Amino acid sequence: MNNILEQVKSIYNIEDYTFTPVSGHEGGRNRIVIVSRNGENQYILRISDLDDRNENDYLAETEFVRYLAENGAPVADVIPSVNGKLVEKVEADDKAIYVSLFAYAKGMLLADNGYRYREGASLDEYFYNTGKALGLIHRLSKEYEPAHSRQDYFDKYNMTYLNQLISDEYGGLKMAIAKRLDEFHELPKDKDCYGLVHFDYSDGNYHIDMDTGAITVFDFDNCMNCWYMFDLANLWLHNEGWTWQENDPAKRFALRQQCFELQLQGYKTETDISDEMLEKLPLFIDMVHIENIVDEFECAIREGEELDYEDIEDAAQSLIESIPYAGFREK
Repeated sequence: MNNILEQVKSIYNIEDYTFTPVSGHEGGRNRIVIVSRNGENQYILRISDLDDRNENDYLAETEFVRYLAENGAPVADVIPSVNGKLVEKVEADDKAIYVSLFAYAKGMLLADNGYRYREGASLDEYFYNTGKALGLIHRLSKEYEPAHSRQDYFDKYNMTYLNQLISDEYGGLKMAIAKRLDEFHELPKDKDCYGLVHFDYSDGNYHIDMDTGAITVFDFDNCMNCWYMFDLANLWLHNEGWTWQENDPAKRFALRQQCFELQLQGYKTETDISDEMLEKLPLFIDMVHIENIVDEFECAIREGEELDYEDIEDAAQSLIESIPYAGFREK
């Protein structure tokens, strides 16, 4: 790490800054370092050394982030190096390492505020703002013409790859995933419903300014060409945290829908989503389940560990038993 940091300091002209590594979360792909000066966080340095992505992938991501920032989207911008590059390649232990520097997103994670929203403001504002921020990102994505391209959904989510990743021990799960993939192939892919999406839009990947409620989105590391509904379905699933205290499944479902309706109100101030796509929300929730399941298998392999089936059990059961909306079991 020290060797990398020494190279990075001159590349970004940040020799007199303080560097604080962030403890990696389970399944994390990158090493993250907070870059600060005079006690104020100013940048996020991302160090990427896995072999599953190349320079083109990182360029495609950072060019998209720069485009979004330049066009008014609430995202943490990428900072060019002294060479004018959004992605720099350095060498460490005879291995290519890709680094990028991002502005530090103003505000804080909800988790770091004990999942309390800003004092004196309604949660309605929060849900509306999360939808509006996502809507603006999607509106700009519909107009985006990339110089470098990220992968398309089926480049990764296909049974050739998934049969290699998931052992035959999980045959029922693989059959359920294959069935959904067949359904996904029937979905339209025009520019109004399919384009470059965040692919991990949740409260772990944006900061909230607790004075104004403004949201700043970051971590586009998983972005890919997919249906815009994927990001919306991911929002729907993550609303669970706001409804868990309700014991009655029907009431819990209604509360989650209320959260989502507020998010849609904000979203639609920026861009449209067709009723046809919205009616397919349960199918896109299944798509999110598949992404989460695949990620767990990939993380287990990357860490050299056995998969803990409990980590995917609920999602897998929803797919295998065709339970819509992720199911609502009694506590």
